[in-house]
Amino acid sequence: MYQSIFAPGLLAGQVVVVTGGGSGIGRCTAHELAALGARVVVVGRNEDKLRAVEDEITADGGLASRVVCDIRREESVFVVVAAIMATFGRIDALVNNAGGQYLSPLEKIGAKGWRAVIDTNLTGGFLMARECFKQSMQARGGAVVNIVADMWGSMPGMAHSGAARAGMVSFTETAALEWAPHGVRVNAVAPGYIASSGMDHYPPEAGKMLRRMPSTVPLGRFGTEAEVSAAIVFLLSPAASFISGTVLRVDGARPQVRMGTGEVAAPADVQQRTAVRPFDGFHRYAEPKVLKP
Repeated sequence: MYQSIFAPGLLAGQVVVVTGGGSGIGRCTAHELAALGARVVVVGRNEDKLRAVEDEITADGGLASRVVCDIRREESVFVVVAAIMATFGRIDALVNNAGGQYLSPLEKIGAKGWRAVIDTNLTGGFLMARECFKQSMQARGGAVVNIVADMWGSMPGMAHSGAARAGMVSFTETAALEWAPHGVRVNAVAPGYIASSGMDHYPPEAGKMLRRMPSTVPLGRFGTEAEVSAAIVFLLSPAASFISGTVLRVDGARPQVRMGTGEVAAPADVQQRTAVRPFDGFHRYAEPKVLKP
C-alpha cells in the first residue's frame, strides 16, 4: 500500500479532483489521496491511462473514478465539473496538475506551439479552478493546489512553459485573495527535477542531459513523485489552514544555483550523499526509462 507519512483517514470523505491524473506526479498524488480516504476523480485526455490509474487505486482498496476532458476547452471543463457535482454533490479540493511542454529555443517556437503550452499549463488550470470555485467552492469552501515548475531564473529551452508557470503563480496569488472570503485557499507547488514518467516524453537525445541534472542540484539527486505528492497533501490538509497564496518549492535548493554555473558536485560525490535521503512512499513507482544507462 501507499506509504504516506500522513495520518490514515486524513481526507476521509473528501472529493478531490486531480487533473493530469493518468501518469507521473498526478498518478502518484491520486494514489496518496485515495490512501488517505479521499474519493479521487482523475481527469485527463487519455482514457486508457485514466482507467489504469482508476483500476490501480481500486485494487489497492481506494475510491476513484475517471473523467476524460481536454481542460483547454472551456465548454468541456464546464460540463465535466457539472458532471462531478451531479455525481458527488461537491468538490472539496482541486489539484491542478495537468501540464506539458517540449524543448525548443525561443526562435524556433511557433505561435501554435506557444499557444498549446500556454493553454495547457495556464489557461486550462484557470478554467478548472474557476469552474470548481463557481460550481462548488464558492458556497462550500475548499482548497486548490496548482502545480507549477522551477522557473525562477527563467527556463532556457522551454520559454513557453516558463511564461505559463509564472502566470500560474500570479493567478494563484490573485485567486487566494479574491476567493478567501469564501473559505477557499489557493496555493502552488513547484517541483524541481523530479524523476517522473514525464521525462520519457522528451526525445532520446535528451537522455544524457537529463541524467546529469542531479549534479546541478545542491542536494545531489532527483526528487521523487512521492515528495511532490506529500507537499500537495500538506497544502490540502488542515495543517495548512492559514496558508494561502504561496508557492511551496520541492526542488533541493536548485534555484539557488545561478544559471550557467555548471555542476555543484561531481557525479561520484552525488552518489555518495546520504544526509538527505529520498522519500519514496509510492509503492507503484517505476523509474523513467530515460534515466537508465
